[in-house]
Amino acid sequence: MAAYEILIADDHPLFRSALQQALTLGLGSDVRLVEAASIAELEACLGEKADWDLVLLDLNMPGAYGYSGLVLLRGQYPQIPVVMISAQEEAAVVARAREFGASGFIPKSSPLETIQQAVRLVLDGDTWWPPQTQAVASVSAEAKAASAGLASLTPQQFRVLTMVCDGLLNKQIAYELNVSEATIKAHVTAIFRKLGVRTRTQAALLLQQLESIPAG
Repeated sequence: MAAYEILIADDHPLFRSALQQALTLGLGSDVRLVEAASIAELEACLGEKADWDLVLLDLNMPGAYGYSGLVLLRGQYPQIPVVMISAQEEAAVVARAREFGASGFIPKSSPLETIQQAVRLVLDGDTWWPPQTQAVASVSAEAKAASAGLASLTPQQFRVLTMVCDGLLNKQIAYELNVSEATIKAHVTAIFRKLGVRTRTQAALLLQQLESIPAG
């Protein structure tokens, strides 16, 4: 069995292969690396197996709204450490990743040695943050409430929510997910209750609280 099993969730094939190379070199050949190119693929991997040693998660993944992928992971799989990786390196972006429960943040511009060091530290139970981003940027009360609500959703409810926010009707969502419209209606009711909203517009606004660049 591999010493470490790591999930790489990033939609850029080039960056996934660079991470593969960095981690294989840094951790030895007995590391098992699995790639996911979207939130749906990531959820499928987690559905099959929930005891990964680490998830490396791109901030802007297809199927996610900013930090929503991180929030979902922390809510559903609190035992798995998550390190965010992103081309956005502003202090506020890093600080929000920390607030929403990440164990680290690796800028995509980092040299291979830095990536290896960061991953090793987190695998050892520590955290790793870029040295230049010690600035404290607070997350708004609304964003914290949004985060708590989203963390309580099931993966299927989260998928329905993102489709609602993309403007799909219940009928269209039912077709996409291959379930009945009544099932989607029940999901939407449960989602709105968990998030404390009454309309689709309110749900979309709530999800925007987790976008990657803080407003203001």
